[in-house]
Amino acid sequence: MANIQSAKKRIRQNEKRRIRNRVYRSSARTYIKKARTQIADGQLDEATETVRLASQALDKAARRRIIHPNNASRRKGRLMASLAAAKKAAA
Repeated sequence: MANIQSAKKRIRQNEKRRIRNRVYRSSARTYIKKARTQIADGQLDEATETVRLASQALDKAARRRIIHPNNASRRKGRLMASLAAAKKAAA
């Protein structure tokens, strides 16, 4: 455990930020999981909307530096690619 006052303050600040950031990280994960499930089930119309929401959530998390911008971009690209592949297979 920290003994120095500034280290104790840093611990308190980090905990507050972790709790605040958890909302954005978990919402992005939820949308991604929901989109993947819909793509796998063949619900492509619903999946298109969910992918859009997931993309927005990832952008928001990246803008706040909760995840790295390249990480958000990579996840969005993979999600879009899987949706496109599912649409192509269904057509």
